[in-house]
Amino acid sequence: MYDFAPDPTLSRAELHAELHAAADAITSGEPDGIANMANVAALIWQFMPDLNWAGFYRTIGNELVLGPFCGKPACIRIAWGKGVCGTAAALGATQLVEDVHAFPGHIACDAQSRSELVVPIMRDGAVIAVIDLDSPLPARFNGEDAAGIERLAALLSTRI
Repeated sequence: MYDFAPDPTLSRAELHAELHAAADAITSGEPDGIANMANVAALIWQFMPDLNWAGFYRTIGNELVLGPFCGKPACIRIAWGKGVCGTAAALGATQLVEDVHAFPGHIACDAQSRSELVVPIMRDGAVIAVIDLDSPLPARFNGEDAAGIERLAALLSTRI
């Protein structure tokens, strides 16, 4: 049994370090990528406050397909270059969006979402998935969150 209990008094940097350590522990040695994504989505949900969606979209062909997540039901398929997730995948670059309503072509799977952080997971120079975090708060995410989730994506690049 796993029992990860994040300390709510941690700084963002410390919280991301603990999240990374928990993700490393729970995915180490597990060869099933779907199981690893499911557990990491649950960890993100547990560790990061003020989220209304946390999970993965996997690259299949020329689109992103919904993977394991926590939150309300979501869009199943997203074309590369469309919305925040598709833009992150097409550019191979993190997208930190303070106000999703100001993002051209934003795909609203949940009307409650106000800000979003999407980080591509790369393997051998190709985007294999993205980590998508949504919040009902505007400007919920900052550079520390982006750096922490980028570090998590690097860890997961060989585990999903």
